[in-house]
Amino acid sequence: MAAKRRPRGRTTLIIAAAAVLGIAAGTAVGYGVQADRAPTPLTALSQPDLAYPAKALPADQVPDPLPASQDRQVRTDGDLRKLLIPRPAGWSENEDMTQIQDGWVGVEDYALDFKDEAYMYGNFLAADIRRIAATSWKKSAHRVAGIRLVQFRSGVDSSAAAHAEDQRAYMPGDANGAGNEGDALKGSGSGRYYLYKVVRKAGYMPQYRARAIFHHGDVMVDINLFDTVPISKKDIRTLAERQLERL
Repeated sequence: MAAKRRPRGRTTLIIAAAAVLGIAAGTAVGYGVQADRAPTPLTALSQPDLAYPAKALPADQVPDPLPASQDRQVRTDGDLRKLLIPRPAGWSENEDMTQIQDGWVGVEDYALDFKDEAYMYGNFLAADIRRIAATSWKKSAHRVAGIRLVQFRSGVDSSAAAHAEDQRAYMPGDANGAGNEGDALKGSGSGRYYLYKVVRKAGYMPQYRARAIFHHGDVMVDINLFDTVPISKKDIRTLAERQLERL
């Protein structure tokens, strides 16, 4: 996969001069109206009713903890490899994917998948990447599937969401992306799946590719399908839906 070096911030919006003048005029009117009104006393800062109870709840009133099936933190803190979907019937393990060792991919190896390897490696470390679980399968002579669960440490900023967004951002372009906006992955929030334009080169078989990108909590999911014959939307969507459900 390829990635462009992209700034982390949002593009600054350019506000028209007329809008600025309108805001300034509205602010001035607001100050004038407020000046003619009587002062309104502020609410007391000290409010004893907002204090926490002095004693903890009785044991019989303490709510039960969430079961592991509903507690995402418990699920993703375990063996992340167990959250990868099982290999579908008719597929075999892809022994050619030497990058995957015992179901794991190192950060440095994951960075090699991107155009600017050094930048992405530093970017992952700065984003507090935690680990990457992965699997790859083969079907028939040329169909290959790969799934990566890229986990970041939980925090105020969702690095998993940011990484997924960065990858989706260049997908509409033709240079490194799929050349289209893709389709929304139901139930994933902002997740999408894409079919790439076929690549044809003299002396080589045509290359078809599909990709799904989404995140769930602190895990970013990247799914890829490759083949020398067309890949349907259903093929990539089914894999993505199964993986999303497992998370």
